[in-house]
Amino acid sequence: MGVQSRNPDGDTIVVTKSDDWYVAKDEDTGVASQGKTKSEALVNLAEALELAERPVPEEDDVEEESTAPWL
Repeated sequence: MGVQSRNPDGDTIVVTKSDDWYVAKDEDTGVASQGKTKSEALVNLAEALELAERPVPEEDDVEEESTAPWL
């Protein structure tokens, strides 16, 4: 069973333990991360949330068609 808490912004964060790892998940965005300790999982989640919020620069957009057989 996980522990739910709300951060100051009102977002719900759920922390669970699976085997030797803690998993922290932001329920609003679906972004999750893990760590060996609860603190490490929360720090990693904060970093993952920051990365998820960054816009992709337009010059990185792919305009060529993929040659991958599954697309």
